[in-house]
Amino acid sequence: MYGAMKVSVGVPLKVAFRPWVEGLENVPADGPAILASNHLSFSDSFFLPAVLDRKVTFIAKAEYFTTPGLKGRMTAAFFKGVGQLPVDRSGARGAGEAAIKSGVDVLERGELFGIYPEGTRSPDGRLYRGKPGGLARVALATGAPVIPVAMIDTEKIQPPGKVMPKLMRPGIRIGKPLDFSRYQGMEHDRFVLRALTDEVMYEIMKLSGQEYVDIYASAAKRRIAEEAKAEKQAEKQAQKAQEKALEKGRSGTK
Repeated sequence: MYGAMKVSVGVPLKVAFRPWVEGLENVPADGPAILASNHLSFSDSFFLPAVLDRKVTFIAKAEYFTTPGLKGRMTAAFFKGVGQLPVDRSGARGAGEAAIKSGVDVLERGELFGIYPEGTRSPDGRLYRGKPGGLARVALATGAPVIPVAMIDTEKIQPPGKVMPKLMRPGIRIGKPLDFSRYQGMEHDRFVLRALTDEVMYEIMKLSGQEYVDIYASAAKRRIAEEAKAEKQAEKQAQKAQEKALEKGRSGTK
């Protein structure tokens, strides 16, 4: 099914958008490896597999696989076909453990495992702090090399809220594999997990050219949402004040 989807989805993507790629030689021809990428767009999980000869498996939220009805079944079939695995994110700790187990299973089969260390899409195109729980623990549990990947301009193809994609060339830069065997057996040391993750994020930053922000993307999204909510409330209050002033003015002329 993956092969069929690679032809039916991957080939049209390559023909329509003509993504440019650097560093393909850094992806091993066989054996396990972790592809750690920045995350700018929903399409990242499609463009990267489209340019690789090998299958790469990402994790996706379980809702994509459990929605009822014909549309839900088609969505589930599509995500399975493009090599994504469902992970229940209803509980933070449980979701983390499920993601780690999924990654370990993929790598133990000698395959490629794709992961977004930021944990969610960047809200503004900048690179955010990587979460150490997933990437670092999977890398240390399996000993697989970590290959930094930079997706470039994919957020410009289909910005949030836009239905129709913009035809333009995104880019993909693939860095050299990083070996973390020096940390073997230290997967419970939070300082080691942080150091490993930060090293990977630094390499992604060099590849992507993004501005780095030392907070989590999820926190940035909350802040943006809160600011938007506060701005909307301020607009409502200003509108009410204006309406009261107009009403007062009309009353004064009677």
